[in-house]
Amino acid sequence: MRVLAINDVSCVGKCSLTVSLPIISACGIECSVLPTAFLSTHTGGFTGYTFRDLTDDIPNILNHWETLGLKFEYICSGYLGSIAQIELVADIKKRFLADGGKFIVDPVMGDNGKLYAGFTPEYVEKMRELCREADYILPNVTEACYLADIPYPLTQENAAEALNRLKKLCKQPIVTGILEDDDIFVHYVDENGKACQYAHENVEGFFHGAGDVFTSAFIGCLARGKSEATAIKLASDFVAASIRRTAIEVEDKRYGLNFEAETFAFLQALNEE
Repeated sequence: MRVLAINDVSCVGKCSLTVSLPIISACGIECSVLPTAFLSTHTGGFTGYTFRDLTDDIPNILNHWETLGLKFEYICSGYLGSIAQIELVADIKKRFLADGGKFIVDPVMGDNGKLYAGFTPEYVEKMRELCREADYILPNVTEACYLADIPYPLTQENAAEALNRLKKLCKQPIVTGILEDDDIFVHYVDENGKACQYAHENVEGFFHGAGDVFTSAFIGCLARGKSEATAIKLASDFVAASIRRTAIEVEDKRYGLNFEAETFAFLQALNEE
């Protein structure tokens, strides 16, 4: 069983591949990586960081993999810095996804109602095309609004409309981070097309890398044979526990979640389900 995680490498500030690799591996699943960019830190709150685009390196990596006959049962894409990288990921799915495998898109584009710097309406439309190729998409609220063409923010009231629109892109969308009163919800469409939700008590603050922890745990659970609903529950519980601990123990939240301290409990729950 192989998972391919396509995302950036931020050397400091736990997110992207430095989250995916340990969490998926801890689930007992082989995790291969394809970096899209190389940064000294992530971009959320740090200044003066270095950034190296790796687009030109990817074709030769893929050609080498093809000589090895590699196939992946799960392929997941995260941060893609350009339309060219989106097109490369679409090609990766065609060339390297195993028969019966799952393609998962985390459409990293923005937060707090705005696109990240450098992303355009053309990029959003190209991301919609990639989402149409996916078995699951995992947007946050901002990304769901852009993909579904719905005003920001999402609430419990308009989440159903957002899911209906997202279903036209992907049969099983999963939207994270919908706030309502003191709770934070995941809204998703299950294998039978039914709209469902799962909630935790919200913890005030912004916690970098929470989405990456959720996505990585979700993939690890799926790869271990869990249903979508069980994978969402386990991943959500893991993120919630990590956020609660981080809120108390980590002074500078830019450095990411203390998910390491909650990994054992997550794995216990994974093995018990």
